[in-house]
Amino acid sequence: MSLQTRIKASLGEIEADILFTNARIINVFSGEIIPGEIAVTGGFIAGFGSYPAKKIINLNGSFMAPGFIDAHVHIESSMACVTEFSRTILPRGTTSVIADPHEIANVLGKGGIDYMLRSSENQPLDIYFSLPSCVPATEMETSGAKLIADDLIPFMKNERVVALAEIMNFPGVLFRDSDLLAKIENSINHKKPVDGHAPGLSGRDLFAYVAAGISSDHECTSIAEAKEKLSAGMHIMIREGTAARNLRDLLPLINEKNFHRIMWCTDDRHPHDLIEKGHIDYMVRDAVRYGLDPVTAIRIATINPAIYFGLNHKGAIAPGRQADLVIFSDLSDPIVEQVYSRGILVAENGRMRSEIKKPVMFQIPSSMNTGKEIDFSIPAIPGRIRVIEIIPGQILTRHSLHKALVVKGMTVSDVSNDVLKIAVIERHHGSGNIGKGFVKGFNLKKGAIASSVAHDSHNIIVVGTNDEDMKTAVDAVIRMGGGLAAACDCNICGKLSLPIAGLMSNETVEAIAGQMENLLSAARSLGSSLSDPYMALSFLALPVIPELKITDKGLVDVGKFCIVPLFEPQL
Repeated sequence: MSLQTRIKASLGEIEADILFTNARIINVFSGEIIPGEIAVTGGFIAGFGSYPAKKIINLNGSFMAPGFIDAHVHIESSMACVTEFSRTILPRGTTSVIADPHEIANVLGKGGIDYMLRSSENQPLDIYFSLPSCVPATEMETSGAKLIADDLIPFMKNERVVALAEIMNFPGVLFRDSDLLAKIENSINHKKPVDGHAPGLSGRDLFAYVAAGISSDHECTSIAEAKEKLSAGMHIMIREGTAARNLRDLLPLINEKNFHRIMWCTDDRHPHDLIEKGHIDYMVRDAVRYGLDPVTAIRIATINPAIYFGLNHKGAIAPGRQADLVIFSDLSDPIVEQVYSRGILVAENGRMRSEIKKPVMFQIPSSMNTGKEIDFSIPAIPGRIRVIEIIPGQILTRHSLHKALVVKGMTVSDVSNDVLKIAVIERHHGSGNIGKGFVKGFNLKKGAIASSVAHDSHNIIVVGTNDEDMKTAVDAVIRMGGGLAAACDCNICGKLSLPIAGLMSNETVEAIAGQMENLLSAARSLGSSLSDPYMALSFLALPVIPELKITDKGLVDVGKFCIVPLFEPQL
């Protein structure tokens, strides 16, 4: 719509497409709830009050808020293609997301970013992107691709690219890695914010990180950490994903003086959580349920990310803003009843009004090249073993030492003490790399589970009680061209195929969730006590999250930022 037409519409010189009457309008600028009327023309807000209109919709006192914005999400973690992801979250009131495609970029490089950009065109959900900054996240793993600063420059010109994504390699910033600094400088020169990812960073290290131009963080797990980062000038994205749930712990942080520096994000959310709990709407409701002012919760979900990412046509119900609108009846329990995208009713009562046309399927190359025969055996060496300890509800882990269980000269899973063998198999280049270690927290009593979703390089990761079932699960993942599997007694007892880069499926989120539920049920039958052991498993290969992780190159002590041996030498 031209400026001429927009001005005419606001002056009432032409008929509005829609006039909403008897609305209770949530004004995210003033923090007020204002009863009134809203005119929409050409997908934009024309103005408030009475206007001539082609269509009048009486909201009968319902509340109207701007469409919600997810400030940081990996679409790949839904395991669904872009179209199915859009179809799932739009009815929940999310009308825009800032997606970081670093999962698929770690597998396919620039081709992965191109795939996400192309497949997200012409969706009723507005999908913006932050460019992956760390592909790979570190040199202590093998990814499918490596992206240097020059590789990202052409993408910076795309209007849907609005930021440089999470700088996970914070040691690289502190040690002044030239290519990483070039990525940051290029983003700043293109006037795009730089997002952070710095769990536990504090003091002078934090100051140096912020001084480099990094302006947000979504890894805070405590009030003290978030306050220090806020005081240093960062915006805080409060995350509520499937594996990492920080909302309730961080809610006391928010007050009338700092709420404008806060955003909501989901980061990584599995299909069953999207279906059963929701998306940003769930965070808004949960925040309200635990005492946050509803209008403040909505401001955090709308205008704050719009301002941060420079989306000046988004995030508010105001003249000239895009008519992305959510309607609900109860402010104390805001369940979204209707969703408008660009002035069109796209979803009602939790369902899309019409199906979203899927784009033409793009050819995705095979990404299962594991090389030589896989051997999970670990010859025993004197000394205690380093063990990754899972912290339920977090992607942080602990680093502990345990006495090894040795059978016939081999170190094996100690099921009675929940110390299970874990391995990461390189799948991109056929190098034959296998990182081997032990993990505590899955509580498997038998069998094994495996996945080609393993942040961020997405090699195949497997945990199990014995080598034979581990191999059975991994073989199933390879045969599917990527996916998730559970095995017991050398038989497959659950699987989910993810043929798009070993990360995503073309099936509906409901279908994926159904298969996922079968997998979770299989994991429970094997003894797992975790609510989502596959999500927990997927983060154990991420060597930028403390304390101990595992990659195809071995165990990583994140604090020391180096590969460490499985066996602690005896003194």
